[in-house]
Amino acid sequence: MYGRDPWGGPLEINAADSATDDDRSRNLQDVDRAALSRPLDETQQSWLLGPGEQKKKKYVDLGCIIVSRKIFVWTVGTLLVSAFLAGFITLIVKTVPRHRHSHPPPDNYTLALHKALMFFNVQRSGKLPKHNNVSWRGSSCLDDGKSDTATFYKDLVGGYYDAGDAIKFNFPASFAMTMLSWSVIEYSAKYEAAGELNHVKEIIKWGTDYLLKTFNHSADTIDSMVAQVGVGDTSGGSTTPNDHYCWMRPEDIDYKRPVSPCSTCSDLAAEMAAALAAASIVFKDNKAYSQKLVHGARTLFKFSRDRRGRYSASGSEAAMFYNSTSYWDEFVWGGAWLYYATGNSSYLQLATSPGLAKHAGAFWGGPDYGVLSWDNKLAGAQVLLSRLRLFLSPGYPYEEILRTFHNQTSIIMCSYLPIFTSFNRTKGGLIQLNHGRPQPLQYVVNAAFLATLYSDYLEAADTPGWYCGPNFYSTKVLREFAKTQIDYILGRNPRKMSYVVGFGSHYPRHAHHRGASIPKNKVKYNCKGGWKWRDSTKPNPNTLVGAMVAGPDKHDGFHDVRTNYNYTEPTLAGNAGLVAALVALSGDGTTGIDKNTIFSAVPPMFPTPPPPPAPWKP
Repeated sequence: MYGRDPWGGPLEINAADSATDDDRSRNLQDVDRAALSRPLDETQQSWLLGPGEQKKKKYVDLGCIIVSRKIFVWTVGTLLVSAFLAGFITLIVKTVPRHRHSHPPPDNYTLALHKALMFFNVQRSGKLPKHNNVSWRGSSCLDDGKSDTATFYKDLVGGYYDAGDAIKFNFPASFAMTMLSWSVIEYSAKYEAAGELNHVKEIIKWGTDYLLKTFNHSADTIDSMVAQVGVGDTSGGSTTPNDHYCWMRPEDIDYKRPVSPCSTCSDLAAEMAAALAAASIVFKDNKAYSQKLVHGARTLFKFSRDRRGRYSASGSEAAMFYNSTSYWDEFVWGGAWLYYATGNSSYLQLATSPGLAKHAGAFWGGPDYGVLSWDNKLAGAQVLLSRLRLFLSPGYPYEEILRTFHNQTSIIMCSYLPIFTSFNRTKGGLIQLNHGRPQPLQYVVNAAFLATLYSDYLEAADTPGWYCGPNFYSTKVLREFAKTQIDYILGRNPRKMSYVVGFGSHYPRHAHHRGASIPKNKVKYNCKGGWKWRDSTKPNPNTLVGAMVAGPDKHDGFHDVRTNYNYTEPTLAGNAGLVAALVALSGDGTTGIDKNTIFSAVPPMFPTPPPPPAPWKP
C-alpha cells in the first residue's frame, strides 16, 4: 500500500516486512531529506518544534505598586525631559528683556483738571492744612466774624476768597460748591481714574464746612444768615481800607472785615440749600456729616420760602458785584436737589410746580435763555429734572412739567450748535453766551458741562440723539461742541494762548490776583504799599496754577494786563464750571455717568404690588 507523505516524500506501507516499534524509533534519528527539500511555514514549524520559549518580562517594585520596567523608564524619562524644558523656558523668560505695556498718557482734559483743582487750594481762607501744596500761600483772616456780637454765628473763619480779592461772597461760592458736587455725583469714576476724587471731595468739604457756619444749622427755623464777609465798595472815591481798595496778600490783612447779614434772601438761601443737599449725596458714606448737611439744607430752604426777597436788594454791597435778578430759578434748583438728597416728594412737587416754572422763565426765551451761571440756574435745573424723566419716569402728576423741562433742555442744546443763530461766535469759534460782554469764559464752561452731561444722559438711556425741529442730531454733536469750546480755552484759538494759568507754555502771566502778584519775601506791604505790585508790568512772581481767567473779547483779543480784571481775573464760580467740564470730557470715552448714586435717597416711584393670594382650597 502506498500513501502520500504529508512532508513531501513517498510513504510505503508494507505489512510483511514492516519495522518493529523499536526500529521505527531508531529510524527517527535519520533525517528525511525529502521533507526538508522545501521551506516550512510558521504553522508547520510550530507543529514540529512545539511552543517557543517566551522572553521573561522585567518589573520594578516601587513598594506600593509593581510596574513594568519599560513603563517605569519611559515615565521617569518623560518627567525629566519635561522638567528640563520647563526650566529652560523659564530661564529664557527671566533673561530676555521685558517690554512693559505702559498706560497711555493722560489726555489734555485730565492734565488741565489737575491744575484747575489747584486753584481752589490757592483760594482757601482760614487755617490752611499742611498738605495745601501752594508754597506761597499761608493761613489768613483767622479773626473773621469773631469780634461780632451776632447770636447765630460764632466765627466765620474758612471758606474761599471769591477771585483776585479777599471777599467771601457766599452766593457765587455756594453755586461753585453745587457745581463741583454735581460733577462728583455724575463722574466719580473719572475723578477716581484721574487720582483726584479725594482732592475734590476735600475741596467741597472746605466750602460746606464754612457754609454751615453762616447760619444756625442745628435749628429747624432761622430768621437770618450771612451773605458775605469783607467789602469792596470804592465808589465815590472812598479811601477806607477794604478788600478792593487795598492790594495786599491775604496773610497780611490787618483792616476790619465787616460781615453782611441778611434776613430776606431767598435766592442766597435756596442756592446754599442746593449746595448742602448736593454735597450730602457726595458724602453719603459719611452718614453723620451727610445728615448734618441735609438738615442744614432743609432749614435754609424753609427760610428761603418763608422770607421772600432778593439777597442783593438795592443799595446792598452784593448788588454791586453779584446782583441776583430773581429767586424763582433757585427755588426750582434747590427743590430738585433737596428731592434727590431726601427723597421727600414735597420737594419734587415744588420743583415741578407750573407756577414756579413760569416765574422762573421756563416757558419763554429771551437773549439769555439757556445760559447757566451763578445768577440763573434754570438751565441746570431743567437738565437735572430731565434726568429724572429719562431714568425713573415718575409719570402722573409730574410727567407734563417734566416733559416740558425735557423739551426745553433739547431746545437749549440746539441753541449751542453752530447751525442755529441764538448765539454768535468769534472768528476763532468761541460761543458768545453773554453776547459780547466781558468775562465770557465762565458761561462757556458751564454750557460745555451741560452739553457733555446731557449727551451722557442720552447714551445711558440708549438714545442715540435728539431732535432740533425736524432734524435729528447725534449725541456726538454735543460732545464735539463741548470739546471745541474747551479746546479753545486750553489754547486752540487765534492767539494760541491757554486761558488756564500754568497749562501749556503760553498763558496769562499777569493774572489779576493779589496773592499771586506780591512776592513771598517776608516783607509786609500795607494797604497802598502793594499798589506797586498791582501796577507793575512784570509777570506775577507766583504762578496762579489752574486759574481760568475772565477770557478774551468778542474779537478773540486779549490784554494780559493785571489791572484789567475783565480780561485777567479768575473767579471761584468760573473755575468750578471749568472743573466740571474737564472731568466730563476726560478719559477714553468708555466711562459714562453714574446712573444710580443721585437716586440713592429716592424711594421707589410706584408701590410694590401685593403678593398673589394663596391657592384656593376646597
